[in-house]
Amino acid sequence: MLPATGIVSRSVAGCRSPAPTPEVSQTAVMTPSPGAVPPAVPRARLRAVGRRLAAVHGAPPAPRRLPPLDELVLTVLSQHTSDVNRDRAFDDLRRAFPRWDDVADAPAPAIARAIRRGGLAPTKAVRIKALLGLLRAQGRSLDERAFRGMRAPALYDLLVALPGVGPKTAACVLLFSLGKPYFPVDTHVHRIALRLGLVPPGTDAVKTQLALQAAIAPADMYAVHMNLIRHGRTVCDARRPKCEECVLARLCPRVGVAARASREP
Repeated sequence: MLPATGIVSRSVAGCRSPAPTPEVSQTAVMTPSPGAVPPAVPRARLRAVGRRLAAVHGAPPAPRRLPPLDELVLTVLSQHTSDVNRDRAFDDLRRAFPRWDDVADAPAPAIARAIRRGGLAPTKAVRIKALLGLLRAQGRSLDERAFRGMRAPALYDLLVALPGVGPKTAACVLLFSLGKPYFPVDTHVHRIALRLGLVPPGTDAVKTQLALQAAIAPADMYAVHMNLIRHGRTVCDARRPKCEECVLARLCPRVGVAARASREP
């Protein structure tokens, strides 16, 4: 049975203490797709970014450490919505369907009704049903045992092969659920990495993820990831970055910012 307690957002204080996690190898090397060679990252600048963000934002709240399958579904629900609505949708889904097997067996419209508060419910319902069905077809238990005993690289490869699961989602499962050194790159992290010149202009999110993951110390990945997201939400806005307030201003070449500002009305 799934736990009855609600989800505590990874982006706010008050997260519950980490729980024991299934045995997974400490080895965590992201498997690159063909041709996905990560660019070199200016590591001294990256370390300085991490220190300055930590000085301003402090240590982020501890991760929830949900079971990996729970984290996978939660991350699918997080796409294109707020943390609050994601958590509401997850809790609603758990109330409607006590077991993941129940979700896999349910019609997609019924799943969509359960997760409607998370937005894009019809699309997410199809994805969740499909990935659960595929995992079950592979002989995996749809519970906390689903990925037990898997080495981290093998689990990453399995996850990105699932419908609707990309490198960011797979890295979220490994980092947030299992505490493995994988570095998810969402829109905020990608934008800041480009503006700071941590990766060359035009580098896509997948290569940015590979590059930053290779450059950040494993012990620092969670804090750097969380603080970059917080900085992107509060200071380094996509349209109107508050450069005059930015603790990273002296480190930042503002790649793309001046050109964007000149086009704003």
